[in-house]
Amino acid sequence: MTHLRKAMLEELQRRNMSKITTRIYLRAVEEFAQYFKTPPDRLGLEHVRHYQAHLFTDRKLEPVSVAQQLSALRFFFLKTLKRPWMVEDMPAPKQPILLPDILSREEVERLIQCADTPLHRVCILVLYATGVRREELVRLKVQDIDSARMLIHVRQGKGKKDRRVMLSPRLLAELRDYWRSANPKPQTYLFPSQAGKNVDRPMSDKTVWSAVREAAVRASLEKCVHPHTLRNASAYYTTFQN
Repeated sequence: MTHLRKAMLEELQRRNMSKITTRIYLRAVEEFAQYFKTPPDRLGLEHVRHYQAHLFTDRKLEPVSVAQQLSALRFFFLKTLKRPWMVEDMPAPKQPILLPDILSREEVERLIQCADTPLHRVCILVLYATGVRREELVRLKVQDIDSARMLIHVRQGKGKKDRRVMLSPRLLAELRDYWRSANPKPQTYLFPSQAGKNVDRPMSDKTVWSAVREAAVRASLEKCVHPHTLRNASAYYTTFQN
């Protein structure tokens, strides 16, 4: 690890940034340096402006992705290098306001039925029934399922906030079926990593992403479907609340 990467990591950790944000920010600065084949502390704002154009014209990134890259570089210049960052010289990319794709109930059922494993099926069920994010899903622990009060405790979700979501009778039954069939039984995390049967390590959120995308392909869904699509659908329907 270079001294610059270590310094940036320390600044991110001091601010208690999430692991996902930390990974994205570090990777963004690394790609910035690789593009110019120069250590990032030797680059300036004129390089950032050129790089912003490159992200749009060459890499064809969406405005939200470019904005994320600029946020990472802004953090690096301001907090790690202690250099000025002139906001007026770095206009934020205009982001179109689009309505999200909402799956119909029939499409959701097709998606669930096309999961390739029982584990992936129950993960999709939880995403839809509760509206949790995929990062929150993989961090759920066995003790977070409160069947007595019919609640699921989401700990340190987005914004480092705890919250509770409703646990419907149907979802509870599905989780109990999953528990009975699981081998080995989850000990700490509700959805442990399958790599090496390590029950003390959570499943990767990338696994959840792939599970949803692959199920959507098998279900022949024409909409762009990813885990957050189920969060949007959850806000519209109450299938699992009955």
